[in-house]
Amino acid sequence: MPVLTKRYPKNCLLAVVDRYLAVVCNMEQVVMIPSLLRDVQLGGHGGQAQMGAPDLYTYFTMLKTIRMDVEHGLLPREEWQAKVVSRKADEAGKEAAEIEEAKEEVSGELDLETQFHVHFSSLHRILTHLTVKAQEVTRKYQEMTGQVL
Repeated sequence: MPVLTKRYPKNCLLAVVDRYLAVVCNMEQVVMIPSLLRDVQLGGHGGQAQMGAPDLYTYFTMLKTIRMDVEHGLLPREEWQAKVVSRKADEAGKEAAEIEEAKEEVSGELDLETQFHVHFSSLHRILTHLTVKAQEVTRKYQEMTGQVL
């Protein structure tokens, strides 16, 4: 795994982002044949696969996509919305999201600091969770290919 070159406080968002990027980069270097991950479930508690859980290949591609967004920035809002809409053609869901977005804009003007802390802690939690998933995908691939040290 690449060594972090900058030192940030442990819970600093930049440290969490650096850890995530390093772990996903390591995952990409270890997983030489991603197609081996298809239809392989990540073992849940006690080694049991969770019903309806995505396979390792899905995690692998999701983690890589998120890494690209983190490194290169977000798509312009219109492109991102088009991507989301193409994935979910549910018009009722789109209308509900627009209503929720309008509510957030009104409340956003009222208490920006509170919203910042909510989103900051959520982003921190999500990146930490994704880092753990990338480590699990890497470990499982190494087990499957006999690379476990």
